[in-house]
Amino acid sequence: MLLNTSEISALENYRLLVGGVTPRPIAWISTQSAEGVNNIAPYSFFSVASCNPPVLMFTQLQPKEGGNKDTLNNLLATKECVVNVVNMDLAHAMNQTCAALPSAQSEFEFAGVVACASVTVKPLSVADALVRYECRLREVLNISAAPAGGTVVLLDVLSIFVRDDLLNDDGAIKQPLLDSVGKMGGDWYAKTTDLFELKRP
Repeated sequence: MLLNTSEISALENYRLLVGGVTPRPIAWISTQSAEGVNNIAPYSFFSVASCNPPVLMFTQLQPKEGGNKDTLNNLLATKECVVNVVNMDLAHAMNQTCAALPSAQSEFEFAGVVACASVTVKPLSVADALVRYECRLREVLNISAAPAGGTVVLLDVLSIFVRDDLLNDDGAIKQPLLDSVGKMGGDWYAKTTDLFELKRP
């Protein structure tokens, strides 16, 4: 079956995109509002945009009710965030932070996420995250303001925390120990414990 994207609904496009573009890494993004409220929320439209300079990217899909989510509002106000990598030990708490809470309520407290101070930015980090990227806002690209339209956010990586036992002698992250979680379509997630390696030709 071939589907013309201009002939199906935005919801149908959404389901086909998130169900096929899988598994997606999860950026568990912590921010702080101008009023000092600590926010954290997961985004699975997430990747690396550049390594030199180091830049991460994520996409906010526009809420049905319009406006920005707390994460983007906080980033626009304070210019700082932390991207925490989600593993299996953190998956349940991460899912709890998807809840639609008032802007004045902290997801850290709601979901019982253990926080710690960051080093180069003000927003809190997830203490149990094995890898964390402390970032400053670089650029925001608005693709569409329509419901489910995208706003692409580019983040300059200022510092990277990796738990000591995860690093190889060459500075690479030991993939089997990371145990990161991937997002599938709907409410489905993927484990990364069944790994295989293919040497490049």
